[in-house]
Amino acid sequence: MSNPGEQDITPIESIGQLAGLLADGGKPRERWRIGTEHEKFGFVLPAAAGPGRAPWMPPPYAPDGIGEILTDLNRQDGGGRWEAIEDKGKLIGLKGIGSERGGSVSLEPAGQFELSGAPLASLHDTGHEMARHFEAIRPISRSLGIGFAPLGFHPLARRADMPWMPKSRYAIMRNYMPKVGTLGLDMMTRTCTVQVNLDFASETDMLRKLRVSLALQPVATALFANSPFYEGKPNGLLSNRAHVWTDTDNVRSGMPLAFFDPSFGFAAYVEWLLDVPMYFIVRDGQILDVAGRSFRAWMKGERQDGLEGLVPTVGDFEDHLTTAFTDVRLKRFLEMRGADAGSPEMMLAQSALWVGLLYDDAALTAADALVREQGWTDYVALRAAVPRRGLDAPWAGGTARDLAARMVAIATDGLRARAVTDNNGRDESHLLAPLQAIVTGAPTQAEYWLERYHGVWQGDVSRIFAEAAV
Repeated sequence: MSNPGEQDITPIESIGQLAGLLADGGKPRERWRIGTEHEKFGFVLPAAAGPGRAPWMPPPYAPDGIGEILTDLNRQDGGGRWEAIEDKGKLIGLKGIGSERGGSVSLEPAGQFELSGAPLASLHDTGHEMARHFEAIRPISRSLGIGFAPLGFHPLARRADMPWMPKSRYAIMRNYMPKVGTLGLDMMTRTCTVQVNLDFASETDMLRKLRVSLALQPVATALFANSPFYEGKPNGLLSNRAHVWTDTDNVRSGMPLAFFDPSFGFAAYVEWLLDVPMYFIVRDGQILDVAGRSFRAWMKGERQDGLEGLVPTVGDFEDHLTTAFTDVRLKRFLEMRGADAGSPEMMLAQSALWVGLLYDDAALTAADALVREQGWTDYVALRAAVPRRGLDAPWAGGTARDLAARMVAIATDGLRARAVTDNNGRDESHLLAPLQAIVTGAPTQAEYWLERYHGVWQGDVSRIFAEAAV
């Protein structure tokens, strides 16, 4: 959510005005950056268990919970790094300032702890940022008896076991989600993801990157599958997180075929988004529940409950942008949203995959040619298959693993062409090593955990927390 004081209160006058807002995100290549966001589940360490704090289960906001971690993180350097974000007096996030400008720490609905990384020039910088984040929260969380594990779906907890964070937006979504799908509350409380945010140069560049990344997002889902357990047992899925997204709120989610239309662009995206039902607006520092209302009708001046006498502003539209949940989301940049959270190496590999595919001209041309070998509806069908079948999902006479191998090869070439080296002289392509192993037959994270479950864990899923902890 935007801070109310920072909202753009310019009245909306036209579709073109809003399309221009997106177009303003275009940047020359030298200003393209990489922003990685990743979430992780908190869990109560057994030694700290007690009343209301069962071992391995999610900690509350307070006392001695997720809210305290935010407070202590803000105290670490005397308050010079972060700007506190509050909701009705409750600390719900930290916005980076100074050397950390552009990054933030926030809470997902059940306290999943998220780092929204700063826009960085290289994947090497992304790796350093991720390591610093884990180093910063580890001593704080352990002092409170809390650990963190990045997994795609909570492997033990029932929906009723999950706490709710004191964030007004989430209260609105909690009420609305059951009206539009059966799994929306699971999406909010029991899933974690990793995504990378990438730039575009122009509308033409945006469209090519959007089509390539949206078509290939199901393959990323299979590569990064990391949620094979449901309430303590396997349930036949490799990415339960991806399955949840098949019945969360399909009007605003998935892979809309309109995005693949040759005429698609900024204006067409605005037109699509105006028909996505609203969640909320902000007025006088308060979040107002307008869930289900039509932004398009509001712009036309039609009467709707809760919006009487209110004029839609650019800030309202910017907030509305955040309520689209497509597998690739367009803002002033593109967000890749198809992967489960996983180990730090895998989360960094996720960013590396998309940077390699989209930030080098030759790689993007090769990836574009690759996806055009099949129809767009084939990729939509693949999305439905990979939560259960993973890389074994059928594809073009073979399997999704064949397509993944070609993706990873193109991305490897793209990262080598970028020739951005670290202090040891290595380019960014070495970060794809976990994916190179998987496409040649190594298990995905989900498959590895299933092996552990049926082997040394002897059916005890709680063992995953200690092994996945960061």
